[in-house]
Amino acid sequence: MTKPLDLASLDPKPVTVATGETAEKDYAVVRQTLERITRDWRDQPSLDQMAAEAGLQPIQLQRVFSRWAGLTPKQFLQAITLDYAKALLRDRTSVLETTYEVGLSGPGRLHDLFVTHEAMTPGNYRNRGAGLTISHGFHPSPFGKVLIMVTDHGLAGLGFADPGEEQSALEDMCNRWPAAEFLESREKTVCYAQRIFDPSQWQPETPLNIVLIGTDFEIRVWQALLRIPMGQATTYSDIAAHLGNPGASRAVGTAVGRNPISFVVPCHRVLGKTGTLCGYHWGLTRKRAILGWENGLTQPVLEVADT
Repeated sequence: MTKPLDLASLDPKPVTVATGETAEKDYAVVRQTLERITRDWRDQPSLDQMAAEAGLQPIQLQRVFSRWAGLTPKQFLQAITLDYAKALLRDRTSVLETTYEVGLSGPGRLHDLFVTHEAMTPGNYRNRGAGLTISHGFHPSPFGKVLIMVTDHGLAGLGFADPGEEQSALEDMCNRWPAAEFLESREKTVCYAQRIFDPSQWQPETPLNIVLIGTDFEIRVWQALLRIPMGQATTYSDIAAHLGNPGASRAVGTAVGRNPISFVVPCHRVLGKTGTLCGYHWGLTRKRAILGWENGLTQPVLEVADT
């Protein structure tokens, strides 16, 4: 029997985080520090060591992290340990079913970002996007440069780019629907970038419309991802079981990897059975950054084991 889900726990805490160009500049420092933490977290690098490597004073580094996600570097270090990931998975067997039971699925589901979604017909995917016009633009975000892609139906794509990789990210996303018409239009995409990464704009009266373009199986997997609340996680095998095909873990993993709307469709909340982060299309450093950023919004850092 699944335990009731506390709906109040799904609402982001009123934490002020950096947005826009400030967030992007902060992320450049956070990314460098996060790579250091990720590489040497067992050694528990000190704040002084990490600050020196970032070319900052310790108090400056602390302020950047706190402004960026409401977390100190020490708290962030806790939030990316394996013990923390395991803690996120403690109730994973009930995450998908419980959210379904309380109405967190379907077109009008309550979502961290208050998302409504629709799926394109299978023909749209088989036609490789023929007949679709997709507008795109790059914008600053808390996780580096973000590529936003929209249709008349809503948000269709979201990807990330490290410095100098913008063209590669654009080609990656465009290749998903090669027959579509692509138009650069930051004017059409800027409102999405502002809405998606600013928690103060996550309001039910202004839902975020997204459109899922993929195979029937991929869309079912992506819809399952939308049921994972912020601050929780699940596994590939749990998603496969939820879809009624326990032996499809590998196929689920492939579909998760092809998720075209990163962050919003939270593929970063899928972990390995043991709590390992596994792959992420836009890089494991960014996956760790997103999970830590979300942790700063949703709950105090979980206590981690001593061993």
